[in-house]
Amino acid sequence: MQALITSAKRIVKAHSPLPFSVYSSGQEQHILNVPVNKPLLVCVLNGHKQLGSQGATHCPAGSFVFLSNRPGIDMRNIPAGAEYFALLLEFEQEDFDDFTGRRASARTHLQGPLQPLLTDALSQLIEWSAYAPPELWGLRRREILHTLHHLGHREVAALAAPPSLGYRVQCLIGSRMAEEVGMPFVSAALAMSESTLRRKLAHEGTSLQAIKDRVKLGHGLHLVQTTASPIGLIAEQCGYHSQSRFTDKFKSLFGLTPTELRKTRMIETGE
Repeated sequence: MQALITSAKRIVKAHSPLPFSVYSSGQEQHILNVPVNKPLLVCVLNGHKQLGSQGATHCPAGSFVFLSNRPGIDMRNIPAGAEYFALLLEFEQEDFDDFTGRRASARTHLQGPLQPLLTDALSQLIEWSAYAPPELWGLRRREILHTLHHLGHREVAALAAPPSLGYRVQCLIGSRMAEEVGMPFVSAALAMSESTLRRKLAHEGTSLQAIKDRVKLGHGLHLVQTTASPIGLIAEQCGYHSQSRFTDKFKSLFGLTPTELRKTRMIETGE
């Protein structure tokens, strides 16, 4: 695991953007309602992760958890020794297209050990990402999916929820993160009336505002965890013109402020 940690830290310091993310902390992090907007592979390399309000799912170092896209889940990141360290890889819907005839599963996650074949594939992705253009990232993501499938984790093919209207709205908002995207724009982009859009989103148990909050605050959470950018700048990048408004909504959803979360991170990340 240490070789993966060393390699990931080196690449993250020297290159951006990357097809993976690194989350590290020197103190325990307890974050509520973390949105998983896209299928997400989390590889715990040091410390351990707990998922669910009671920590029902436990992920120790040397293991992975693959999460299906869902509105939100409580998470604890718990250091062992000096730090908690995890490698994260987010997947697109089209990454699962190789698995023909797949059906959506009721499962929300799967777990397993970081076996040598998977560890090697992750190591190759990390090193390759230093020079590979973003247009090729999907190749490595699909390779990781096929590696998991080959290792016996057949359920991985069904973990991506079928694209819904809410997912299409989410993609629109995600492509214009710093803008204020309102109902008129979204309804026009999806070629439906505002009333129809509201009704169909309600049928899916969501709303435009709920999706906007999940996407924008989820992006803010990611930036707080992975960059040294000032909180005010992060607020702007997420479409909030007021830092205090961003902070209030961040705390309301995640249970702590951006500054409180930032204080748990590792000093060596450059902060």
